[in-house]
This record gives sequence, C-alpha cells and structure tokens, in this order.
Amino acid sequence: MTTRAGGPRRRDLAARGGPAVPAWWRDAKLGIFVHWTPASVPGWAPVDVEIGDLMASGAPHPMASSPYTEWYENSLRFPDSPVAVHHRATHPGRTYASFADDFRAGLDQWDPGDWARRFRATGARYVVLVTKHHDGFCLWPSEVRNPHRDGWTTGRDVVGELAEAVRGEGLRFGVYYSGGLDWTFEDHPIGQLSDLLAGLPGGDYPAYAAAQVRELVARYRPDVLWNDIMWPGDVRHLRAVVADYRRAVPDGVINDRFLPRSRAWPLVTSAPGRRAIDASARRGAARHRGIVPPRPPLYDVRSPEYTVHPDIEHEAWECVRGLDRSFGFNRASDEAHFLSRDELVWSFLDIVAKGGNLLVNVGPRGEDAQIPEAQLRRLDWLAEAVGPRSEGVAGTRPWVEAGTEADGHDVRLWTDAGDVVVAVRGAGAAGEVTVDRLRAGPAATVELLGPGAAEVAGLPDGLRLRWRDGADGPATRFRVRGAVAAGRPT
Repeated sequence: MTTRAGGPRRRDLAARGGPAVPAWWRDAKLGIFVHWTPASVPGWAPVDVEIGDLMASGAPHPMASSPYTEWYENSLRFPDSPVAVHHRATHPGRTYASFADDFRAGLDQWDPGDWARRFRATGARYVVLVTKHHDGFCLWPSEVRNPHRDGWTTGRDVVGELAEAVRGEGLRFGVYYSGGLDWTFEDHPIGQLSDLLAGLPGGDYPAYAAAQVRELVARYRPDVLWNDIMWPGDVRHLRAVVADYRRAVPDGVINDRFLPRSRAWPLVTSAPGRRAIDASARRGAARHRGIVPPRPPLYDVRSPEYTVHPDIEHEAWECVRGLDRSFGFNRASDEAHFLSRDELVWSFLDIVAKGGNLLVNVGPRGEDAQIPEAQLRRLDWLAEAVGPRSEGVAGTRPWVEAGTEADGHDVRLWTDAGDVVVAVRGAGAAGEVTVDRLRAGPAATVELLGPGAAEVAGLPDGLRLRWRDGADGPATRFRVRGAVAAGRPT
C-alpha cells in the first residue's frame, strides 16, 4: 500500500476565504470511521482480494465481487456473484430491505457511551459516522421525505446520540453522507467504475441530497462533512451547499469526494467515455494499490483509500481504511484478513511521519449493535500504542524527511514542538540503533515515550539511541531534544 496520491494543488477557497485547514484536524492524527447499515445484518462479502487489487484485475464486473459488505445490495443484483450465491443459501427469500427490521431491533442493545469511551481510549480525536450509505438508509429521523421508500430510517436518532456521546468524551464529531449514490433513487447494477458514474441519480435526487446535508448540518453541526463518490448537482449547486456548511461550522472540514456533475457528463457516460474511464481506473488501482479520488473543485482534505503516500505530503490528507478488507462488518473475515498488531501500529506511525491522519474504520454488527471482538482488540492495540494523551503523536508535524533505516530497523521521524520524535520498528525492550539522518547537538537529551530508560550519544556517523526496560511492542518511540538533521550545523 505505497504510492503517491498526487501533489498539492490550490483548493477552491471561495467558501472558506482562506487556505488553512483547521489546526484541530492537522493535530488530531487519528480518527474513527463507523460504517453501520442494514448490510451489517447479513454482514458478508468475499475476502480473497483487497479493493485495489480487485479494481486492477481486469475482471468484467469487479464491484460485483467487492470485499466491502456495505455494497451487499449492489452485489445481489449480479445473480452469480459470491454475495448472491451466499444470500440464496443463507437468507433464502429475504429482501435487502427486510434487514432494516433486524437493524432497528438491534438498537435496543446499543450503548453509544461505551463506543465513545472506547474511541477516546485509542487516542482518536474525531469520529465520523456513516449517516446514509449508498442504500439510502438514514440513521437519523430525517424530515426530508424519500419519495421512493418512505420510512427508510432508523426512527431513533442514532446520529444525534453518538454525536452527544462522542463530544461528551471531548472528541470532534463528523458525518459521512453518500451524495453520489442512493439506490432508492437509482438501482442500476454497478460492476465497473463507469457504471458508478452512470448510476449517479438525477431528477429529484440532487435537491433531496442537498436538503438532507443541510438538515444534518443544522441539527448536528458536524466538525467533518465527509461526502462519498461524487456530488449529484453541478458546481454552482455544490458551492451553495458548501458555503452553507462553512457559515454554520467555520472550523469544519470537508473531504475530497465532492466532484460535481458537469457539462461533460454525456461524453463521460457514452460508450467510448466509459471504456476510457474503466481503463484509467484499472491503471490507477494498479499504480496506487488502492483508491485515490480525483480532485474536486472544493475540498480541504485528500482521502486515499486503502493506500498510503510513500513520502511526506504537506497537503492535508487522511488514509481511510477498515481494520480488515471491508468497512462494514464482515462475518467472513478471520485473523488472516485483519491488520496485525504490528501492521496497524506501524502503519499509523508511518502516516504520522508523512503528515497525514489515519481514519480507521470499525464495522459494528447490525443485529445487536456490538463492535466485534476482533475489532475491539485492535482498538485496544491502538490504545496501548498511542493512548488518550497521544503523547508524541497529536499536534506533531513532519520532519525534514519521513524516515530511514537504522541497523536493520525501519525508522520514522517527525517533530513535536521543536523536538524530533524517532520511532523504531520492532526494536524490542532493549537495544541500540544509530540514526544516520540525525546529529546530536551539544545539549542533546532523549526521553523514551513509554516505560524504560534511554540515553543518546553523538557519533561521527549519526545519533546513537540506546535503551533498556522498554515495552516489547511494534515500535519504540523516543523524544530527542537538541538533534538536527545530518549536514546541518549543530
């Protein structure tokens, strides 16, 4: 999962009136995404391939075999898809809509306060909840009537309850909204990226989506407005919605998935246009080993999906991914399909060193509103590695370079209030490394971020760190005061 997702480009600043992404977001480093829909009741998708490899495979209908369980309803529209075969065997005669009844019943066991406390313990600073995914099901009692499926909501104000619980723990709260797809308005089967573009609803949907987003903003004042896929209206329509959000939440953040419908749409959705789009999507997925959205005219934060930049990016960005190969809960996932402790913690530190945030997803079960044990265990790993104080992580910025190697160990570097934070992968409870990118100043000192003791020494070939009695975890972190980059005067 290493690729460059594109260099900086000036955002459209008309709505904000300035270039700065709010400091709270850049300081946060870790956020929790929550995908929780009626698809979480059947909770099944194939697990044999990750999304980037699938989209690069050249298969005729890759999205029919999506590893994302939240795409369950779409996969059902392909009779021979793995999901359709599984559904006929496991849930014979049931419609997708019927799973909403199980979902609503499961809410009786939901404890939003417990979720919020667990999220805070990881060191996360913000939580983004899916309020409406592509199936159109709303997790709040929307007063904007769906003309095609009345009552397609939780009834209970899930969004409001989680917002209150999360903010009660001192975290920021954001909302995800699928602006580009709503299968109650357009249920065209999506097999390729070009099908997705062709499935962008028109008619009364742009007004419906705008009204719902404005309702979410008015009710919950979300700190993050996280749109998915595209925006169904034109750029003028988009500017008005974003401007309303900026006025309501001046320090709010929007992501980069607001690409509006344009005059080129007939060409884009023509047969030649669709072939070109699918070919480009395959090349991009192969290059990125994940999904990198195209830049829209308005955005604050880039959101590469299941992929990470290879180096420092000064443009605000967050890696979005699940703990396994799906965002929604997947019963088919076992330990082999989840991030290991080392992969999860080191990936997070790697992202921090490159100037990004990690928005890592949990997918609760739909039938009982519980976060599965395998996911809770990984939240605990983050809590052990980062913790609610986020010492040496929150509020940091990239150093001169993201990292290097030292005595056979991967090393990542970033700055915290003028100090250099050094993370050494797999270093054990005791040992020493010499970091050739650093030199010790005359009064250099070191602090081990965690249990144990450390000492620092300046050598001709670098800065030597030696430690003992540390924690034997995925990474050992040090705060070094008085260090400078190699080649600079001490």
